[in-house]
Amino acid sequence: MKSCENFVSDKSQYFIYSPSKTARDIFLYPLQCGRFLYEPGYYLRRDSYDNFLLMYVQKGEFMLELDGTVSPVAEGDFVLIDCYKQHIYYTDTGCECLWCHFDGITARGYYTNIVSHLGNSFSLPNPQPTVSRLSSIYDTFSTGKAVREALVSKYLTDILTAFLLHSPQKENSPDYTGMAEEIIAYINEHFAEKFSVEELAAKAGLSQYHFIRVFKKETGFTPHEYLNNTRMMTARYLLKNSRLPVKDICFNTGFSSESVFCSAFKKHQGLTPAEYRLLKGSEEAR
Repeated sequence: MKSCENFVSDKSQYFIYSPSKTARDIFLYPLQCGRFLYEPGYYLRRDSYDNFLLMYVQKGEFMLELDGTVSPVAEGDFVLIDCYKQHIYYTDTGCECLWCHFDGITARGYYTNIVSHLGNSFSLPNPQPTVSRLSSIYDTFSTGKAVREALVSKYLTDILTAFLLHSPQKENSPDYTGMAEEIIAYINEHFAEKFSVEELAAKAGLSQYHFIRVFKKETGFTPHEYLNNTRMMTARYLLKNSRLPVKDICFNTGFSSESVFCSAFKKHQGLTPAEYRLLKGSEEAR
């Protein structure tokens, strides 16, 4: 469809899509997508539009205003906007953008995590694979192909995953994401052994206080919570899928004594290890 908006070139095109119930239940899905040539003087303000907006600036630049903060967006930048909230963007010089309004059951989670690390506008070192995915969504509609919702959802997931994996480092800024990943790998390999948060902090090269704060910011858990969750997940698996005595499971998951294990397990699960094993065994027998 041709755009009828003021200060949008008549060479611009956009497409509207109504996703199926299945897509709304389980996928990320596009609602509108387009390639617009915005002319100098373009201005848009919306108080709410009930979806998320992904844009890639192919040429030119524009200004983005969110929560009272105005930021320039340049050629080669990606933009991610929560359109459920007020948003404003405009250009005095003109620009060309590839864009997609989308939503889905996991859209809010992706948006929150990406923006917390990258902000609402950012660039990638190698944008081409991500731009290619966005172009594939646009081409699906512009060429009149049958819309395979699972495939289009994969394109959106690939794009958002690429954003999540990108962790820009400021000059002389430590790589806390990489640090957290290394500590998580260490915990997953050594959770049955005895070690302290102080030792984990030493491995990360940080003070204990700073390590706990940074680890929680990166993972959502304190180191102790992450270690305990790993041990509990393993204990649940062994109780359900093995015939090991509770005492053996206790020591195989890093607890110092059976009483400490049983107390921690009941606090975490609301059941003793024996009750949990009995319950899960009877559920499988049904």
